[in-house]
Amino acid sequence: MRAVIQRVSEASVTVDSKVVSSIKDGLLILIGIEENDDQTDIEWLSRKIIHLRIFGDDNGVMNKSLLDINGEAIIVSQFTLHASTKKGNRPSYLKAAKPDVAIPLYEGFVEQFKKDFGKEVGTGIFAADMKISLLNDGPVTIIVDTKSKE
Repeated sequence: MRAVIQRVSEASVTVDSKVVSSIKDGLLILIGIEENDDQTDIEWLSRKIIHLRIFGDDNGVMNKSLLDINGEAIIVSQFTLHASTKKGNRPSYLKAAKPDVAIPLYEGFVEQFKKDFGKEVGTGIFAADMKISLLNDGPVTIIVDTKSKE
């Protein structure tokens, strides 16, 4: 699993001109799922994201987690995070999991995140044409990959 985590002042997901999720201070989390991802990846990534200290403390030092600030989160599935651009100019998505594998893993990640976080989170709609709006705070954007544990 690969995640792009963006610290935001606000974010929203719109599908067919309807806002399906919106948050204020927190994280917009884009998740890319591979065929060989499993429950271990889900659990590790959920804990890692929730406890990342990327929010400012009273001295402006990134020393607080999403839990510490009582922030909000939106989780969106994004298969293009596994694009390979090694050959040619057209990205290949062969590493991205097919929907029959990706949907249960995405839904499992959302459920694990809610459990670890202790509250509801926003989501996108799997495979929908989504419009994502965000105000990146910082900007702070971090990539985390369960295969390399970084």
